Amino acid sequence: MATLGIPQNTIAILQKYDFVFQKRFGQNFLIDTHVLEKIIREAGITKDDMVLEIGPGIGTMTQYLCENAGKVIAVEIDKNLIPILTQDTLSEYDNVRIINEDILKLDINQLVEEENGGKPIKVVANLPYYITTPIIMGLFESHVPIESITIMVQKEVAQRMQAAPGTKDYGALTLAVQYYAVPKIVANVPPNCFMPRPNVASAVIRLIRHDQCPVNVRDEKMMFAIIRAAFNQRRKTLQNSIHNAPELYFTKEQIVEVLEQMGLAQTIRGEVLSLEQFAEFTNRLIEKSK
Repeated sequence: MATLGIPQNTIAILQKYDFVFQKRFGQNFLIDTHVLEKIIREAGITKDDMVLEIGPGIGTMTQYLCENAGKVIAVEIDKNLIPILTQDTLSEYDNVRIINEDILKLDINQLVEEENGGKPIKVVANLPYYITTPIIMGLFESHVPIESITIMVQKEVAQRMQAAPGTKDYGALTLAVQYYAVPKIVANVPPNCFMPRPNVASAVIRLIRHDQCPVNVRDEKMMFAIIRAAFNQRRKTLQNSIHNAPELYFTKEQIVEVLEQMGLAQTIRGEVLSLEQFAEFTNRLIEKSK
């Protein structure tokens, strides 16, 4: 069986099946064995692991996962790729299950229960850029038992996930990811490692799930509503952003009082607050509004 990390083998498979890249699925297949090996290494895949792969494509990374993991569940939305995976590129592996489904519509908790007895899994993916955030947040928010997520994403998205308060990349996505996991960029990947070549640089980022939530917040939905409001109007002060947000009900007086209690200036902007400060700010505002 041909290794798909080698470009000529990928081309041969695509030609054999007259495969046409679907722009709507954001398909870019990896053609670099070094990058593939690095992803497996950084994800820490062993024979004890069940891996969920999102968007296997023609099975390039899936082959590497099957060689290293105990079990692989590959979820692919494009039905045109299913015959390639089942009849050709993954046909020799008995530790893989291929599911033709939209990952956002799949009950992953049920899948993990059925396939891994509810034990934590590892997620590995080369994600289409337009759908990165909904997939990652969907996995976290639905409380799927996950040990880690190792994914290829657009480089600037990876930088946003790993950003520190006060930097230009810091935003609502940063705080959402860091609430659930510890992010670390483990590889930068240039466009020539893909077929077809994307217009942007990519990065592999590993998100290791927190054992325990890093902050103590009374209402996480409320905290994220406050965070969204703070970053919706980046140039505005935190008090104006929150006071102007239609879904929040706090008065200016309450917001100012909380800022004073926390020793923060009335002119402060949300982009300089850490996750811990947003949690404390939320808890104090909830207390004030009782």
